Amino acid sequence: MTTQITLPHLGESIESGDVLAILVSEGDTIRADQDILEIETDKATMPIPSTAAGKVVKLLVSEGDTVAVGAALLELEPLEAAESPEPTAQAPAEPTPVPPPAPPKPTSAPASAAPVEAAPRVAAAPAVVESPKAETRAAQVSVEDIPGDGYASAAAGPAVRRLARELGVELRRVRPTGVGGRVTEDDVRAHVRSANEQSASAAKPGVTPPGKPASDGQGGVRREKLSRLRQTIARNMLESYSTIPQLTNFDDVDTTELERIRQESKADYAASGIKLTAMPFLVKAIASSLKLHPVINASIDLEANETIYKEYVNIGIAVDTDKGLVVPVLRDADRKSIPQIARELAAIAESARSGSFSVDDLRGGTFTISNLGAIGGTYSTPIINPPEVAILLAGRSRMMPQYIAGELKPRLMMPLSITYDHRIVDGAAAARFLNDVKGYLANPGRLLLAP
Repeated sequence: MTTQITLPHLGESIESGDVLAILVSEGDTIRADQDILEIETDKATMPIPSTAAGKVVKLLVSEGDTVAVGAALLELEPLEAAESPEPTAQAPAEPTPVPPPAPPKPTSAPASAAPVEAAPRVAAAPAVVESPKAETRAAQVSVEDIPGDGYASAAAGPAVRRLARELGVELRRVRPTGVGGRVTEDDVRAHVRSANEQSASAAKPGVTPPGKPASDGQGGVRREKLSRLRQTIARNMLESYSTIPQLTNFDDVDTTELERIRQESKADYAASGIKLTAMPFLVKAIASSLKLHPVINASIDLEANETIYKEYVNIGIAVDTDKGLVVPVLRDADRKSIPQIARELAAIAESARSGSFSVDDLRGGTFTISNLGAIGGTYSTPIINPPEVAILLAGRSRMMPQYIAGELKPRLMMPLSITYDHRIVDGAAAARFLNDVKGYLANPGRLLLAP
């Protein structure tokens, strides 16, 4: 009797997810807690483990499907049922190095497609009888009968899929060489090298966009389905822009002294495994300033006609990933030292780009920082991340002449842009908050004494 593995509860208010990748194939024997799917929800990608061991009889979903919580993912024959009947008379199910006198259905799969764990071959034997499961997998690797790009649906583990996402590789286009037709990390790297060589030889200008080729009546286009993350970003930004009256103030801060301290200290931090950038100083300056300006660290409840002042300071850090912008939260930033903040920023960036964060890592922010300077911009008008009431964007620092003590001097200036919710934050309140942030950054010694 088969059992169904269903999509479990994924978190508060999450009712469904998109199937990003299928990690098993029909005929596979899997163990309990083995990952069977990768699911993408509104802001997180997570593996889904099997709740039981057994043989995969039927896959009930496909890549790209939207699956509701509680829906069936696959049918599983329990391990006991799959392994219990082992009559000695039915020996053909076991591998044997001796070819049978009359095989019922000879396979056309090449010898190189057979799994590594098959029985040793005799040089004179043109074919080796293998288990039905091995024959199925060998047939999956054969490319003659597969339409389209000539490759089977990719079977690969989470580490291989993560590498493929980092390199921008579509796994189903990678020729598998692993056991049972699985794609390995070496296969992914070989595919990238081959693609680079072909690109160089073709010498075609421009970049080919993702998506499937199509036409809009005027010429060729490529169409790509919006990911769950991009759909969520679109909804949130539309809600923010259409419901919140937003104003942006622009300013510059002299970070010459901060840069001097950073350069003098970065070797000591590096010895402890910490890459010291200006970002930890910015986070600490904002966290300390939020304690002095509660209205910037608040939210608004229009139904109750109340302002909700937060007694905690959780800073959202906007991280650019290959799937879109995600904002994991650095909690209790006001209570952490600059080395602690630097360590957590590195961990946050790594988890965001690898997709290993959870939905809870994105919740509870009270203020957001966006670092445009890492890419190269100066000023911008960032959009508020509801239910917060303000967001600050830091641009690329650059040397500019400043009139100091009667003479012009070159100073390192960091551009700042703060957008605020004008329903509860007045322009003067935003300016006073930004002045305190600037004060900490211009005199970084104060950050070491900040509570």
